[in-house]
Amino acid sequence: MERDIGWKRFFSDDERYADVINGLGCNGRQVVTEGDLQELDTQTGFRDSSQFIRKLSERAKHRRIRNRDIVRKVAIGMNFAIIGIENQDTIDYAIPLRNMSYDVGEYEKQVAKIRKLVRKNPAGLSHGEYLYGFKRDSRLYPTVTFILYSGVEAWDGPKSLHELLDFMDIPEELREMVSDYRINLIEIRKLEDTSIFRTDVRQVFDFIRCSENKEALKQLVESDAYYKSMEEDAFDVVVQYTKATELVDTKNYHGKDGKVDMCTAIKELIAEGREEGREEGREEVARRMLLAGMDLQLISEMTQLSVEHLESL
Repeated sequence: MERDIGWKRFFSDDERYADVINGLGCNGRQVVTEGDLQELDTQTGFRDSSQFIRKLSERAKHRRIRNRDIVRKVAIGMNFAIIGIENQDTIDYAIPLRNMSYDVGEYEKQVAKIRKLVRKNPAGLSHGEYLYGFKRDSRLYPTVTFILYSGVEAWDGPKSLHELLDFMDIPEELREMVSDYRINLIEIRKLEDTSIFRTDVRQVFDFIRCSENKEALKQLVESDAYYKSMEEDAFDVVVQYTKATELVDTKNYHGKDGKVDMCTAIKELIAEGREEGREEGREEVARRMLLAGMDLQLISEMTQLSVEHLESL
């Protein structure tokens, strides 16, 4: 839950949102800017995936409204697209169905708006156009959802609807008639080239990629000046991927303009880890001395561990 809140706050910045669209959707090509984005209600209009399976029955009641994490209406040239971001740190083995409900829900919202306009001006409409509230030349804005997976485990879940379906004994000819739906899954820890990003999305993704290795983190933050003066919302995201959140959550590393010095925090984290290692080494030596029957005071002087600590061993 904390990670979801952190990600939503981080991507509420439209410059970063546009950066994700350009980086992941356009191979780094600068197609959209922050000024091209409009905020939308994340509520899809879909009540849940079971309602989708039941063909969006308007009679369904008492079902939970499903919300996508973040969604924007994006101006691209003379057109628009609806682009959402879904943050995922655990593997959801039914995610193609859930994600499909988001996208189709957005289309349903568009259809509902078109239906109202069409029926307000019935002149010249065919029977079918008026009945269904959708004209022959009516069109919908394309909808795309990026799923950003930040989990440690390699993704072994399905990436398409077909991977969820049991095709055993289904004839090949019939199988080909079953429509597929693939998800746009981005495994952050496996990104090979983060230079496609122009904002601190790159530094946040790089941090997550190195978060399981303290030494790699140290090298990363020392090689990029950004980490010495991080935006606080970016800091709040990456801190969730460290091994010592109790250390950096205190935010005692504020620098100029209220920004956060992650470089100092990581150095202290590394030093703390090394000290823990030395402590464990001294304790192991002390245990052996104790087993050998050596004097407590002498062991204390040799290992620099207090007598009280030695007694607890």
